[in-house]
Amino acid sequence: MQFHMISGGPKPVAPFSHAVETDGFVFVTGQMPDTPAAPGLLPEGIVAQTRAVMENLRVVLAGLDLGLEHIVMSRIYLTRFKEDYAAMNETYRRYFPSDRLPARTCVGVTGLAYDALIEIDLVCRRPA
Repeated sequence: MQFHMISGGPKPVAPFSHAVETDGFVFVTGQMPDTPAAPGLLPEGIVAQTRAVMENLRVVLAGLDLGLEHIVMSRIYLTRFKEDYAAMNETYRRYFPSDRLPARTCVGVTGLAYDALIEIDLVCRRPA
């Protein structure tokens, strides 16, 4: 098992690794919508926050020599599910070809770190 901290990656908000790898699977910790340069500062609105989370996920994946095409499953957490679900979906789907959408779960939650509107974690598979 390998525990990964990505140089230049998003600053963890708690004690965890950016990713843990085992048997070809890579489990990426949920990312927040802040930036490595400005931890805790969030953009306004679900569209900007979804983009920021996806960019943080790209940074972590790139540090592991992986990309969005290696995602098997994503889990999305929204604090304003009814209000933000449609706009989040529209933004999220732009990151994937229509014939390569990862499996996904999306749930409403009562709160996230930094009072974020969204957090996304991933399960990826490293190519053989």
